[in-house]
Amino acid sequence: MDAIELIKARRSIREYQDKPIAKEILEKIVDAARFAPTARNVQPWEFVVITKPEMLEKLAGLAENGRFLLQAKACIAVFCNDTKYYLEDGCAATQNILLAAAGFGIGSCWVAGDKKPYALEVSKLLGAKEALKLVSLVSLGYPKAQNAFRLGEKRSLREVLHWEKF
Repeated sequence: MDAIELIKARRSIREYQDKPIAKEILEKIVDAARFAPTARNVQPWEFVVITKPEMLEKLAGLAENGRFLLQAKACIAVFCNDTKYYLEDGCAATQNILLAAAGFGIGSCWVAGDKKPYALEVSKLLGAKEALKLVSLVSLGYPKAQNAFRLGEKRSLREVLHWEKF
């Protein structure tokens, strides 16, 4: 699948098969994340891959909109040093994670982290340094639904594209 088709096909997946993800694939997904654009090439990110069911259960208990982490086979926590553009940089890395996962046929869902009430608890649970900010948690797993990556409803290009001004 080419890059544009992959971008168009990727969807948030919250239901997963009971099938582990190979460590090599998880490493390739994180490797894609580190190639994200970053302001002034600061590369403020750090990534924690969580695969142990008991840790995924604890994360699911902390993140109110991430209860489906309980079903996930892995989660990648994206942290950034508190730089001027940490949020933009961390979000770019998170997007690369989502796209790389889709490229491997793995479903994913972005769970917010930055400024969430559970961010500090997640940071403590994962042993993050105090200077690091939690940007996101990304659940990962092989999709339960067979057509999980089918094209869903999106606003048309005509609705969102403006030339020169509105």
